[in-house]
Amino acid sequence: MLTLGIVAHVDAGKTSLTERLLYDAGVTDRLGSVDAGTTRTDSMDVERRRGITVRAAVTSLPIADLDVTIVDTPGHPDFITEVERSLTVLDAAVLVLSAVEGVQPQTVVIFKALQRIGVPTVVFVNKLDRSGADLARTVAAIRRRLTPRLVALNAASGQGTQSVAVQPLSLTSEPVLEAVAEQDEALLRAWADGEHPGTGAVRKALRRAVAAGTLTPVCAGSAITGAGVDGLRSAIRQLLPPAPRPAGPLAATVFAVDHDDRGRRSWLRLWAGELSARQLVSVAGRRPERVTEVTVSRPRDADGTDRQRATAGQVAAVRGPSALRIGDSIGQPPARRRHRFSAGVLQTLVTPVDPRRRGALFAALTQLAHEDPLIGLRLDQTDPDAPRAAVAVHGEVQREVIATVLAERFGVTARFSELSVICLERVRGSGEAAEWLNRNGNPYLAGIGLRIDPAPVDHGVRFDPGVQRGNLPPAFIAATEEGVRAALQQGRFGWQVTDCTITMTASGYCPRQSHRHQKFNKAMSSVGADFRLLAQVVVMTALRRAGTTVCQPVDAFELTVPTDRIAAMVKALGRSGAQLDAGAAGTAVPAAAEPAGDAADIGGQDDVTLTGLIPTAAVPELMRGLPDLSGGEAVFASELACYQPVSDRRPPARKRSGVDPANREQWFRAIPR
Repeated sequence: MLTLGIVAHVDAGKTSLTERLLYDAGVTDRLGSVDAGTTRTDSMDVERRRGITVRAAVTSLPIADLDVTIVDTPGHPDFITEVERSLTVLDAAVLVLSAVEGVQPQTVVIFKALQRIGVPTVVFVNKLDRSGADLARTVAAIRRRLTPRLVALNAASGQGTQSVAVQPLSLTSEPVLEAVAEQDEALLRAWADGEHPGTGAVRKALRRAVAAGTLTPVCAGSAITGAGVDGLRSAIRQLLPPAPRPAGPLAATVFAVDHDDRGRRSWLRLWAGELSARQLVSVAGRRPERVTEVTVSRPRDADGTDRQRATAGQVAAVRGPSALRIGDSIGQPPARRRHRFSAGVLQTLVTPVDPRRRGALFAALTQLAHEDPLIGLRLDQTDPDAPRAAVAVHGEVQREVIATVLAERFGVTARFSELSVICLERVRGSGEAAEWLNRNGNPYLAGIGLRIDPAPVDHGVRFDPGVQRGNLPPAFIAATEEGVRAALQQGRFGWQVTDCTITMTASGYCPRQSHRHQKFNKAMSSVGADFRLLAQVVVMTALRRAGTTVCQPVDAFELTVPTDRIAAMVKALGRSGAQLDAGAAGTAVPAAAEPAGDAADIGGQDDVTLTGLIPTAAVPELMRGLPDLSGGEAVFASELACYQPVSDRRPPARKRSGVDPANREQWFRAIPR
C-alpha cells in the first residue's frame, strides 16, 4: 500500500501521466484528455475549461501486488498551499518535468518542499515525444537546479517524435552503479574490492537511498504515447517505500474538504488504527461527531469502492462530521516536518451581482473559510450601506476558482475587485493606557489598564492578564482579550497588528447586584460586553503611544538567466525594489550570482543564478517583463519569506472598516452600553 503524489509545474503533464497510469492498470477503458476536459481527476468546470488542476484529487490503481493511492495535485503557483498540504500526507512522490521546458519555477518550489517534509521522490521527465525534447539537457538542469544526487535510469532514442523509444539502463551498468555506490558505503567497498554487485544488491541499496532522501531516481518517457511509463511503474513498485501500517488507536490528518452531488466530504490520511462507519471521531476542543460513511477507492473490488472501513496507510473520504477542517488532526499523527502554511498576501473585495444576495454571499464565503483556514476572510465596512467581503488569495487564478465555486456550489454570482497587497503592522515601542470606571465619560461598567510591548518576529499576539488574574473574574479577563484581539485586526494604518504582547495592568468592575428583592440587574452590574468594548478603546490608545511600522510582504526569489542577459536583469530587479544577496548594479555580474553549470542549455550559453528578496507586489510586473528581458530563457521562482518595513515616508494605509476605537468619543457615542 502506497500513497503517491503526482506533482509538477503547471503544464508539465502530471494529469496526463495520472490518466496513463490508470489506463495501463486497467482502471479506465480510455485515456482522458486534458485538452478535451475528459480527465478523471479534474472535476471542476474551471479545471476542464483552463486545462489545469486546482484541487487535489484522489484515485487509485494497482501496480503488480501494490495498491497505490494517487493524489493528483495542482501545478499553478496560486495553489502552492494546496500542494504542500497534500505533500504532508504522502508516502512518496513523482515529480514530473517537461523534456522541452525543463526545470521550471514551480518545479524548484515543489522539490524544496518535498525535501523539507522528507518525501522520497522519483523524477519523471515527460513529453519526450514533443519537438524540442532533450533528455540529456533536462537531466543536466535537474542536477544543477534541483539536486546533484541523482541517478538516471533511462536512455531514449527518437526524441521529439511520436516514435520515441525509451530503454531502461541496467542497474549494474557503470553510471547507475557509480551513482548508487556514492550513497552506500557497503556497495562502494564491495565495488572497490573488485566485486561486481548483482542487480538485487544494487536495487536494495538504491531503495535505501531513495527512502533516506539521499538519491533521486530519474525516469523518462511520454504520458501521451506511453513510452517509458512501464519503467516508471517499476520504479514506483521497486524503489519507493510503502506505507507503514502501525497498530494502535486511530490517528489521521484532514488534508482536503470538498463537495460533490451528495454533499460535504472530508479527505483523511490514516496513519494508524481503523475508521468505520458509525464511529465517533473528535478533534481537540470539539464535540465528537459520528461518521456516516467511509469511502476508500479500491480498484481491485468489483464496484471500485469500500463504503464501510478504512485502515492505516489508506486515504479515505469521510461523510458525517461537519466540523472537520483542513489541517485538523485526529488522535496523534506522526511528527513530520511540516511547512507553516500562510494565508494569501493578496486581497480582493467581493460583492454580489444581485445586491439581494449579499447575505448568501457572506454565508458562502464564511463556509469556505471555515473549511479552509488559509482563506483569509474579513468584513469590509468602509461603505456601511454596502459592506463587502475581503478575501485573501494567492493570485488571479485562485480568485477565478473562488468565483466558480460560489456560482456552482452556492448559486451566487459575484464581482471581484483588482488584487492588492496585504500589509501588516508591527509595534515599535511600549505604550500604556487606561480607562477607569465611572470617569471621563466612560459609559461601560468596567475599568481596564493595558500595556503593549513589541515582540520578536513571528511571535504573534500574546495576551497576559498580569496580576489581574486574581483580581478579576475569568469571564471578564476572557472578554478583555477578545476585545484586544478584535482591535488589533485594524491598527493605526488599518492593517492587522502582530508580534506584540499585551499585559493587563489594572482593572475594575461592579459585582453582580440588584435592587432589594429583585433579580440580577444588568444596569448595576458589569458584564462581559463592558470589558470587550472598552478594551478596544484602551488598546488603541496604547498602540498610538507605542507606535507601529507598516510592513509589506517580501518574497525570496531565485532567478536563472543566461550570462549575456545578466545586466538587463539586474537593472530590472533594481527597478522592482529587489535586494540581491550580494553584488553590484550596472553591467557587473553580482557576487551572489552563481554559475548554473556548463553550457548545456539552449543556445549553449552558461546560466547564472541570482538570489535575493523582492517586494511581493513587484513580482507580477517583473514576471510579465521576463520573456522580453531574457529572450524567453529566464527561470524565476519565489515564495513568501518575510515582512519588511515599508520605506516610504507615508506608508500605505487601508481604509478602516466600522467605527474606529481610536476615536474615543465617537466610539462611546456609536456603541453605547
